[in-house]
Parts: sequence; C-alpha cells; structure tokens
Amino acid sequence: MLSRVASSVYWLSRYVERAENVARFIDVNYNLTLGESDSFGDQWAPLVYTTGDQIPYEERYGAPNRDNVLKFLLFDEENPNSILSCVSYARENARTIREIIPAVVWEQLNQFYFMVRSAARTPATLDQPQEFCERVRLASHMLVGATEATMSHGEAWHFSRVGRLIERGDKTSRIVDVQYYILLPDARDVGTALDVVRWSALLRSASALAMYRRQYGKITPNRVADFLILDTYFPRAMHFCLRKAQESLRCITGSTAGTFLNLAEQRMGLLCSTMDYTSVEDIIQQGLHQYIDGFQNQLNSVGEAIHEDFFTTSQQSGNQGQIQTQSASQNSQSQIS
Repeated sequence: MLSRVASSVYWLSRYVERAENVARFIDVNYNLTLGESDSFGDQWAPLVYTTGDQIPYEERYGAPNRDNVLKFLLFDEENPNSILSCVSYARENARTIREIIPAVVWEQLNQFYFMVRSAARTPATLDQPQEFCERVRLASHMLVGATEATMSHGEAWHFSRVGRLIERGDKTSRIVDVQYYILLPDARDVGTALDVVRWSALLRSASALAMYRRQYGKITPNRVADFLILDTYFPRAMHFCLRKAQESLRCITGSTAGTFLNLAEQRMGLLCSTMDYTSVEDIIQQGLHQYIDGFQNQLNSVGEAIHEDFFTTSQQSGNQGQIQTQSASQNSQSQIS
C-alpha cells in the first residue's frame, strides 16, 4: 500500500472520531452546566484547553464564555479541531482515496459533511447544541458501521481502525481528566449527590452508563475510572482501544504476539503491557491526573512512531500532507496525539 493512501485512510478515521468526541465534550458539559452561560461560565473554558487551542481561542475571542466556546468548537473554520474542520478534513482525505473506500462510505461521509455545513448556517444550533451533537455522534456511528460492513478487512481497513482507536483512547482519557479535575468545582463535592450526577454524565458522554450499571451497579468514582480506563471489553475504554489498535498493527506488519518489527509496534506494546498490569488502585495512588498525563504522552509517542514508520518513507504529497502534519503538530503541543 502506498504511504499516501495509508496516511489518508488513517487520518480520515481520526478526524471523524475527533469530530464525534468534540461533540461528546460539548454535550456532557452542556448537561453538567444546564446550558448556563453565566453562573457556570468558568466551566466552559476547560473545553478549549482539552483540545490544546487556548492560545488561538484567546487571540480571537478573549475570555471564554458559552457562546464563543460553542462557536469555536463547533463551526470555526480557522480552528483545525472544530467539528466543521474535522469533517472537512475527513472528506478531503476520502476524496483522494475514492478508489480505496466503498461507495457507501463516501456517500455517508458526504451526508455527514453537508449536515454539519447546514447546521453551521443555522443560528439556532448554538442556542440548543444537544440535538446537533447527537446527530454528529449518530453520523459518526453510521460511517463506522458502513466501513465495518462494506470494506474488506485488509491493510486499509486496519489503518482506519488504528487511527480511530488511537483517537478514541486519547479522547476518553481527556474526558475523564476534565471531569474529575476541572469540571468538579469544589473538592467538598466529592462523594455527594452532585458528584454522582457528574460521574453519571461522564458515563453518558462515553455511551457507557448502561454497560457500567450492568457490571457494577452503584456509581463510584474509582469504579468509573476502572471501567473507562482499564476495561478490556467496553469499546470506548482506553485499554480496549489500545489492545485492538495493537492487533491491527500486527496485522499490518505481520508480526506475532510478543515481537515487534518497528518502533510503532514497540511503543504500542510497551503501553499495552503497562496497562495489562495496572490496577485502578495503582492509578489512584499515583494520581488520576498524573496517570492520564503520562498515558497521553506515551500515546503521542505511538502516533509519532506510526507517522515515521508508515507515512514518511518518501516525499509526502501536496496540500493534504500539509493538512495532516499541521494537525498532528498542533495536537502534539496539546498532548493530543
């Protein structure tokens, strides 16, 4: 497979997953603040920090508030991590590899793109963003479903899965971090009914509430952290994402379990092994924020190794390579791989 094609497939999935997760960030924060713009104004600022775009945001909008943060994260074309930008980049990547992806995937992505474009021209979207965020999530799920059901599970599919799962694992880690260390306004709220509401909202943001209830029942912070970080069966858990991404890397390179043929496999294997032998008690003792910060740094190094091992074997092509490099560079600065 050409490195250009592999790169486009990989970034197509990453951008779609990123758009979905930005929608999840916004939705959980909107529910936690009940949509307020004043009394909970300080709680809109962290959303900009999670994407690493606080500097360009402050240069253009000044102090964070509800309306500006929503505009910036939903439809700002100058923000490469906005939903509109992510879907646009995904569509551009797909356009360059039309011969690789099934027609139904291209059609679904086009519908996704035009839905977002239409919403961007509708002022009411910023007033009530929950419905739009739900449509983004559903469009992403339909696109992933179309890819799973109609694309041959060869190298291209595996690159697509690696991109999606690395992005998903990173964003799950960030939404856990934001909830516990930023969205919680007062340490005295820990363990109260308000804390339970917040953790429930966090689980909903990852579509995890029903599966968590089935496994644990009562909501407690440690169990929520265990479920979203270390669970190996829930599809949005960090550990699950890395295990499946590692499987796809092995299928691409042809290596066997316990071996590696390049730096990306080595770094991924080290990160997976660390999680295999980590307990939630170890994480809490180390500090949840500190653990997630280290996880994100390691995941960044995996993303960099994938880029070096698979996508830079020759001179990269034109504008699309520039788009991908710019996005990766910006996200690296914010510890988003």
